[in-house]
Amino acid sequence: MKAQLQMLTADERAQVHERSLKLLATTGVRVLSERGRQILRDAGAEVNEITHLVKFPRNLVEESLQLAPRKFNLGGRRPGWDLEMNAGYCNLLADGGAVSVLDWESGEIRPGTFDDWLLATHLIDAIDEIGVYWNMVEGGFSGKSLGNYVSYWRNLVKNCSKHIQDSSDSIQKSKILVDILQIVFGNKDTIRKTHPFSYILCPMSPLVIDDTYTDSYLETLGYDFPVAIMPMPLMGATGPASVISTLLLANSEALAMLCLVEAAAPGTPVIYAPIPQAVEPHTWRYTGGAVENSLFGAAVTEMGRFYNLPVEGSTGGTDQYYPGAQASYERAINWSLPSLASPDILVGPGLLGGSTILCVEQMVMDVEIFRRCIRLSEGIDVDPEKWLESSIADAGPGGNFLNQKSTLKAVRDGIWYLSEVGFHDTYEKWKAAGMPDVIDEIQSTVKNILKDYQPLPLDTQADRELERLERMVRELDN
Repeated sequence: MKAQLQMLTADERAQVHERSLKLLATTGVRVLSERGRQILRDAGAEVNEITHLVKFPRNLVEESLQLAPRKFNLGGRRPGWDLEMNAGYCNLLADGGAVSVLDWESGEIRPGTFDDWLLATHLIDAIDEIGVYWNMVEGGFSGKSLGNYVSYWRNLVKNCSKHIQDSSDSIQKSKILVDILQIVFGNKDTIRKTHPFSYILCPMSPLVIDDTYTDSYLETLGYDFPVAIMPMPLMGATGPASVISTLLLANSEALAMLCLVEAAAPGTPVIYAPIPQAVEPHTWRYTGGAVENSLFGAAVTEMGRFYNLPVEGSTGGTDQYYPGAQASYERAINWSLPSLASPDILVGPGLLGGSTILCVEQMVMDVEIFRRCIRLSEGIDVDPEKWLESSIADAGPGGNFLNQKSTLKAVRDGIWYLSEVGFHDTYEKWKAAGMPDVIDEIQSTVKNILKDYQPLPLDTQADRELERLERMVRELDN
């Protein structure tokens, strides 16, 4: 029996939806994008051009929900790397946004380098549980230079062959982005079919749709990029001071953006990805490790399932700046409930300090936590052959099961979850090995993962085209 979780009752999920409809119809959302407002006006929304407030009638929201596909794949450059959405299993997404790196050898938290970026990218590409890539750390590509933007993408597709999720902060970059994707993945029809890239749209809480990222997304229409809609209200700061009300706000913002996406291009694949989170109420800082985030993650997943949409959840943060007990228990607790709710994607391995610090050792530890959470979500297998009543009878009172064929078969079938991380032998062997800490073990694991790793080679002609594009764009920069 698969493990089951209910955070919100059916009636409570329906209430979140109904209250969201009321909020969107009466309070509305401020839409800063002029193009976005026109699209929504044409779709039947009530638009005030003076205040930029847009109110969404019930039928617009419900018709937009009907337009969003329930099944689609997220592809990648790697052959056969297709992540089926709404298929009942979960993958990790390597989070974006770290501004620093924890160097475990020195203990120093420092700015990221290209080598840090490359190591993290290779590790993500090598670990099967991480199915989606979002830039982990600044690696020397930042700034307004369009040449650096092309350089980032050229390095990325040469070193990672999985699905990529990201956004663009200018119309110029969006135009370059579709050129890059066509060079790497083929023509528009191929991109529409394989979905190698998905776009993140983040409404600003409370109740604002921005112009910069929205207009940049609208420039990509026609390529059928799946859109992860990711409002991020912070309970008590940019969201109201209760869990259910912050969830209501996040759901309303997600539905408003979904209406815009579907009005702009009906049938666009959408991933329901709100990230309501809790701030620390003494300093009003976002830290990432609040236990309420686990409740949010499970509730978001249930709301996504209420709409029968694929779900992307982000709850695995930590307040701690260093790997260890606190970072691990916060991550484990905050992933456990969402894992039982069964999202399609979980965001966040490898980041510390409110998702601002990259640590590759923590990334491997987080993958181990994720594996255990997934094992929990699988529950207890109660198929007829698992009851083993004949084995109990054969062993009889006072017997044992070590020499039974059913025990050997269970070992071969992987009934036990066997961890590849940490020390799992006797005290004597642990002492003889120098009493290693789990991080020492993980450093060996990182080296073993990358020892024989080679990124999937990029097509030579595609690399030349990207190099030519980078040269051309750098000339425009100058």
